[in-house]
Amino acid sequence: MAKDAPPRWDRRMQQRLTRGEAAALGELYDRFASLVHSQAHRMLDDEDAADQVTREVFGYVWENPGAYDPRHGSMRSWVARLTHRQSVQRLRGAHDGDGGPGADGRAEELEHRVLRATAAARADYIVASMPAPLRAALELAYVQRRDYRQAAEDLGVTGDEARRRLRLGLQLLSTANTRPSADSAPPGYGPLS
Repeated sequence: MAKDAPPRWDRRMQQRLTRGEAAALGELYDRFASLVHSQAHRMLDDEDAADQVTREVFGYVWENPGAYDPRHGSMRSWVARLTHRQSVQRLRGAHDGDGGPGADGRAEELEHRVLRATAAARADYIVASMPAPLRAALELAYVQRRDYRQAAEDLGVTGDEARRRLRLGLQLLSTANTRPSADSAPPGYGPLS
């Protein structure tokens, strides 16, 4: 997964997009398309819808490069926030006009789905942006099912250090399930305005 781009790259990319350089859009797409598609697919659980959201996000970026503000975060964060918004709109749009019996239950189910998808997107972002030693310890413990002693051996650190890394990684991940306020974005996504 691509790391956050340096702010200078972000500003240059925005300038190139503003000038209408098609090559800039291609470079941006190469760098962030997998992020956009995987985030949309996780939220929508539909390959065709994720493809459509990917096209819509990059179309919006092409048509509105001035909407990106480097002071509010990286280009990656902005693209991820656009993807989140577009996916949520698509989820909610699929249920609009569904005012028949049981509509309240479906609306509540939709909101739970949006919250779960948002938490999953935050967790993905947290894992991708945490320091490599923490990420490696979590991967050994939770993906490869190693205990902390085995993880310590694989990482070449003491057992205490392995436990510390696991604890810190889990503390970071625990923030993914906190419900954000209505006017905030997931961590790392910059402000909504």
